[in-house]
This record gives sequence, C-alpha cells and structure tokens, in this order.
Amino acid sequence: MAAARVVHFEIPFDDGDRARAFYAKVFEWSVDEMPELEYTGVGTGPAGDDGMPSEPGYIGGGMAKREGTFLNPTIVMGVEDIDAMLKVVEANGGKTLSPKEAVGDMGFAAYFTDTEGNTLGLWQTA
Repeated sequence: MAAARVVHFEIPFDDGDRARAFYAKVFEWSVDEMPELEYTGVGTGPAGDDGMPSEPGYIGGGMAKREGTFLNPTIVMGVEDIDAMLKVVEANGGKTLSPKEAVGDMGFAAYFTDTEGNTLGLWQTA
C-alpha cells in the first residue's frame, strides 16, 4: 500500500450560515453550499474549473452539521482501497465508525477512530 496522504479536512458546525461567514471573512476561504448533500465545500486556495485545487501544496475541505460521530474537526486521508485500509486500521487497534459509503459519483468515504479516540476519515476516488 502507498502512504496515505492528507487530502481533505472537515469542520462541523452548529449554525451553517454563521460558520460559512466566519471562515470566509477570517481566512478568506471560498465556501460553496451544497444543499443537496447537506454539505459546504471549502476552498483554501486557487481552484480550477472543476473546483479542485489548482496549485500544489494546499488542500480543500468541507463543513457540515455537527451530529452523530461528526463532533470535531476531522482530517481525511486518500487511499486506494477503503475496505482494505479499514482492515489494517482495525488490526492495529482502531475502530470503524462508518463503513465505506458512496459520496455522489465522486468517490467513497469512511470514518474510524485511532487508538487515541480521534476520529479520522478515509477517501477513495471513484
């Protein structure tokens, strides 16, 4: 398996409008509300026409309602095979919180806790 790289971050909110305004104003991030996904895309730097980072060295992220296991900011690592990675996570003392789930036609996400109780995410591009 290749080393997993941080590819995304997620920030929970209690009030979406307030959170979007805060991050847009304080950090000058672009925020793109996606009501159909109940999600807000976050751009932290220049993006291409596809909305993806167009300059090496930064990642984008997202924001969503704080609920369930999504209580704190989460970093997300890109992997080739989520199911295989979750097996490695569990074999090393981590715990699956939510198994592989499709995210539109973009890819798949899953969440787990590490041995310290931190919630982290996995991303597999479709």
